[in-house]
Amino acid sequence: MDGSVAGVNNSNMPQRSSAFSQGLPAQRMPAYALYGETAAAPAFDAVHAESIAARSQLHGWEIRPHRHENLFQLLVVRRGRVQVLMDGRSQALRGPALVTVPALTAHGFRFSDDVDGWVFTQTDGHCRVLAAHAPGLVDILLQARATPLPARAAPVRALLAAARALHDEHQAQDRAFRTAALNAAWLRVAVSALRAWPAQAEATAAEASRAVAHVRRLRALVDAGFRQQPTLAALALQIGITPTQLNRACQQVLGHSASQVLHQRLLLEAQRDLAYTAMTVGEIAIDLGFCEAGYFTRFFRQRVGLTPGQWRLQAGLET
Repeated sequence: MDGSVAGVNNSNMPQRSSAFSQGLPAQRMPAYALYGETAAAPAFDAVHAESIAARSQLHGWEIRPHRHENLFQLLVVRRGRVQVLMDGRSQALRGPALVTVPALTAHGFRFSDDVDGWVFTQTDGHCRVLAAHAPGLVDILLQARATPLPARAAPVRALLAAARALHDEHQAQDRAFRTAALNAAWLRVAVSALRAWPAQAEATAAEASRAVAHVRRLRALVDAGFRQQPTLAALALQIGITPTQLNRACQQVLGHSASQVLHQRLLLEAQRDLAYTAMTVGEIAIDLGFCEAGYFTRFFRQRVGLTPGQWRLQAGLET
């Protein structure tokens, strides 16, 4: 359900110029620990919890587009409205709703001033460790998703209760066994989220196949080093298989070649930079590992049908 910002404006949604399309940063989109805090800020608990209002009201109920380099966030909206911007797509939601934001995902929010809910943050690595005993759980959670939920459904009531319990545990003064308590409360939230998506949970509940494992490893390597544009042979070597085997796994799982995983990641980052920064096309080309802007422009046009400049202009992002 795509919506415009105007589509969710009401008496509780403050009227103001949108930070989603104005005030673009001069260089790369900011990457924060928690929103507004630099990566050098003191580390928080393995699982961090706070109300949505606690941070958003400090910023006029609008969280400007940004991303986290290694943090996963889950937002449980109990009531109120939120405009979600995720990787260039805008969606209007009314609580109850659930939003999952994997690391590196460009995202921003605009909340109504009556919003009620919670936001939970942890490293994606810690999320994987906690869910290691539950095949499929991480694969569902670590996807960018903004989902409305049926208000009266029992799984949704269970999710809201689990979210409140995790928030309360995080705020508790009792420090005894704090980490274990937070981890247990987080797993309860994660499982409750899966039960709110029963069809998706069933689809990924089975043990991951060898091909899926290879593709997961490939994506992790590409995310870590796409700016160096590694060769297919180098990627396959790190995974421990041949390029032919890697291509076969990608065709089986994704329906396209392994090289397209790298190309799609480069394209996604290019579109993020075009949409959310004021970097020139040449600067973006160099940043993404292209030897010169002309090659980057050909790469982009072959996949999008527009030059980078045309794409930025069509998106209404030229100033």
